[in-house]
Amino acid sequence: MNLDLSFSSGTFTAALLLAAVLVITTILAFRFFMGRREKQDLTAKYKGKHWDSPLEARAKYPDVDAFRYRGSLFPMSLAIVLALIVFAFNWTTFEAEGNFEDYVYTLDEEIAIEPPRSAEPPPPPPPPPAPTITEVQVTDVLEEDVIEFADQSIEAETQVEAPPVIKDKVAPPPPPPPKMEAPKVEEIFKVVEQMPRFPGCDDFPGDNAEKSKCAERKMMEFIYSNIQYPAIARENNVEGTVVIQFVVDTDGSIQDAKVLRDIGAQCGDEALRIVELMNNMPEKWTPGKQRGRPVKVLFMLPVKFKLL
Repeated sequence: MNLDLSFSSGTFTAALLLAAVLVITTILAFRFFMGRREKQDLTAKYKGKHWDSPLEARAKYPDVDAFRYRGSLFPMSLAIVLALIVFAFNWTTFEAEGNFEDYVYTLDEEIAIEPPRSAEPPPPPPPPPAPTITEVQVTDVLEEDVIEFADQSIEAETQVEAPPVIKDKVAPPPPPPPKMEAPKVEEIFKVVEQMPRFPGCDDFPGDNAEKSKCAERKMMEFIYSNIQYPAIARENNVEGTVVIQFVVDTDGSIQDAKVLRDIGAQCGDEALRIVELMNNMPEKWTPGKQRGRPVKVLFMLPVKFKLL
């Protein structure tokens, strides 16, 4: 069985004060007890007593011999010291957590956002192939290949019959190339009639405004319970607001999350980790709606880091 014996600074301080009070109370009680013994007439009680050994008379009278009580005081002192050692070895210092109570959804300044592309431009056509030059070998012209031209002159009385007209078959024109349909890319909205909401407030009574306030509280609780202040940011006293941009898809999942504004010291990575952790929740976001149908919505989430 594993026992959690970690103690905070407050518990260790309380145990130390309790041990000090116990020791002081024991000392005062022992002094009071020995003081009452000293008031007795010990001289008359031990008159004519002869000690067998000088060690027996080291306190003069056995009634006020403090060494007689060491058998009881030593185990008690040992128990107190062992208890303090156990508390000291299990003394745990807890890391300071960031204060996210001041979490806000309004930014102090406008942030330049690159508008998302609704469609990618088609790629340019490939360049035409370079013309190939073929070398023509010139052969010697033989005499027998020389063409002789005959006299084809005619007189005015000569009847000339026109040759029959042969109609050449004209090839039909090639069909037009098929039209390339551009891929359909869903438009990403920035502002819609019903903005996306963090899960857990769909059954909350009230209108959309009250449900949105409930979703903001739920999201703040989720961030506050899961975020861890980076150690390097705590050591260097880094504070500020990190802005995360992401898209709430039509099915409520988180897509394309990225750090829009960072303060350094791994704070941006930690805020991005929390946003991506939302996809692992049992319920997904309630998607935004425009004219009654779910649409993709661009969402900006500021996360404030502040040391306690």
